[in-house]
Amino acid sequence: MKEKIMAASIELFEQNGFSETSIQDIVDALGVTKGTFYYYFTSKEELLMDIHLRYIERLLDEEERIISDKRRSVREKLYDIIFMLIHNVERQGREARIFFREMKHLNEEHLQKVKEKRDLFRYRLQSLIEEGMKSGELRCDLSPSIATLTVLGAANWSYQWFRPDGELTDAEVAKQMVEILLDGMSAPSVSKAE
Repeated sequence: MKEKIMAASIELFEQNGFSETSIQDIVDALGVTKGTFYYYFTSKEELLMDIHLRYIERLLDEEERIISDKRRSVREKLYDIIFMLIHNVERQGREARIFFREMKHLNEEHLQKVKEKRDLFRYRLQSLIEEGMKSGELRCDLSPSIATLTVLGAANWSYQWFRPDGELTDAEVAKQMVEILLDGMSAPSVSKAE
């Protein structure tokens, strides 16, 4: 039932926004009582936090798996992370839109928990970029933090414009983004990844 409440809430939050969706709207959509809702969540805001944490924790798990793969180059890992972020819009578009759009409704304590995990994602990506700069695979004359924020800004904003049924697949979009973003960071002697 907890998953059903979350799924119905995600749909309603996307359609109507967090502020415009009441607990009554959520329970009406499921045909259950408010008591059922309060058995799983103390408030609508706690539900929103759980949606945010579940979303970012999945991304963190996948990022860790990608980064720890010793067989892949930094460029390949960056492609995998960008692809994962864009592909996530296809798989979990509603959650992605809620994650970015509704974060402002979290209280300070809940927002801090989400920000800590979001920062962890960012700093792990930055460490990967720094590794590529040290190894000579990426240009070392760029700021690692600006490079990281550029990659994240481009990939994360895709929730606004990427359409799974559009002209390009998520893999094609990721490939083009990597070429646009990383060719500007690649050292002159490093050839493009296939």
